[in-house]
Amino acid sequence: MDWFAERLLTWYDQHGRKHLPWQQDVNAYRVWISEIMLQQTQVTTVIPYFEKFMARYPEVRDLAEAELDEVLHHWTGLGYYARGRNLHKTAQRVMAEHDGEMPTSVEALEALPGIGRSTAGAIAAIAADVRAPILDGNVKRVLARFHTVAGYPGESAVAKTLWAQADTHTPEQRVADYTQAIMDLGATLCVRSRPDCSTCPVAERCAALAADEIALYPGKKPKKEKPTRKARIFVAHDGNGTCLVEQRPAEGIWGSLWTPPERPADTAVETFLTEFGLPAEQISTEGYPVHIAPVFRHTFTHFHLDIEPVYIEVTEPPREVRERDDVRWYTQGSNEPLGLSAPAVKLIASLSEFSLT
Repeated sequence: MDWFAERLLTWYDQHGRKHLPWQQDVNAYRVWISEIMLQQTQVTTVIPYFEKFMARYPEVRDLAEAELDEVLHHWTGLGYYARGRNLHKTAQRVMAEHDGEMPTSVEALEALPGIGRSTAGAIAAIAADVRAPILDGNVKRVLARFHTVAGYPGESAVAKTLWAQADTHTPEQRVADYTQAIMDLGATLCVRSRPDCSTCPVAERCAALAADEIALYPGKKPKKEKPTRKARIFVAHDGNGTCLVEQRPAEGIWGSLWTPPERPADTAVETFLTEFGLPAEQISTEGYPVHIAPVFRHTFTHFHLDIEPVYIEVTEPPREVRERDDVRWYTQGSNEPLGLSAPAVKLIASLSEFSLT
């Protein structure tokens, strides 16, 4: 065990986090769920989601047998919904290919949907004490500073160097504790801004600290202007909190989630009404009151989407809804388990804020 790992484990024994929900009753399934939820999401946000998710799907079989809509419903609010879809796919693969037992080898884990090298390493190490290096965002930051690895970690050459350092420090013993320790260090002390170097267990040999260049590591992602797209979302509702929602295609933004119908920005109200079997000539204060709300922006990883909400109060469900499986009426707070996109949650909640009639 090298100096870095030894110091880190000594610190972890005294100060590490050991009472998080996924650190209890540890098994590969629970670790997997927690690791996927923790991607791009803070621990405090994940805790209630993890507890509810595990209460509903305590075993991989329960997750595999659930409907995707229900799984995404439990994921609503966590964002990056591909993670939820991949959880469902992986659970089904585990049942079919691994006799319902979550694998613990890095190779087998990496072959499953949504599990990359670092996540596979974390599951194997924490659940089975397999010696496997990890390199999540926190670990990249710790190692980039400790070794002054220049450049953006998303670049292949920089990542290769960081993986080599991660492997060098990963010990043969207490792998599970070491893995948790290095993630904890990055999450609690070696944070992005204003790191607490005074209490860091490895500060004594940190190259970035010695050079007074902590702020330079890790290198920042090269700035690239995000393109902007525009769309209209039609919120057809009955005036009592129930509105029309449509399931998105499995691929693309909001894949498999439900949202009020989104259409190109130049789609006329009449075109939308006709699509759903509503007589367009009834657009009037006597027929279908229409309210066009201010545009708001929803930002994805690679682009901004400027959304113009169009609220339309209708007197009866559109005829076309009865003939389609991907369109239905949804009431906020209902027990119907649907995975909703973030704009859908926002727009449906807004129905209680104003009346069109």
